[in-house]
Amino acid sequence: MPLRDLIDARSVVGVLRVSSKKQLLQLMAERASERTGIDSRSIFEALLQREKLGSTGVGHGIAIPHAKLPRLTGVTGLFARLDRPIDYEALDDEPIDLVFLLLAPEQAGADHLKALAKVSRILRDTKTATRLRGTHDPDALFAILHSESQRSAA
Repeated sequence: MPLRDLIDARSVVGVLRVSSKKQLLQLMAERASERTGIDSRSIFEALLQREKLGSTGVGHGIAIPHAKLPRLTGVTGLFARLDRPIDYEALDDEPIDLVFLLLAPEQAGADHLKALAKVSRILRDTKTATRLRGTHDPDALFAILHSESQRSAA
């Protein structure tokens, strides 16, 4: 699954100012609502329910919050670079500053898992993460993500 199927340039936030995990999930839910037309409260609650199963902070300053939603028609994503790291209860107990939100239809199954694997592979590459941390420009962030997606597909 190419990353361009999940995000476009409008799905990238260069500077997101938050002070807590809850605030981050709320703001990401609001932005996802604008992109999907699904109520932000429904998205937020689905993200919170997923977090109760275990933190989506995968380590190395990266979080990949994700949820399945009944009225969603396809897998979609949002990327944000935080203005400063926050505590996210990540697996390695390190604060996070790179966030890729993934939302999938309830029946997505394999597509959801493929998208998670793709995003994880891209973000966990140390060189890519360093490049992402080197800019707050949304266009540059999108270009980095897109080029890494193409590279990892090769």
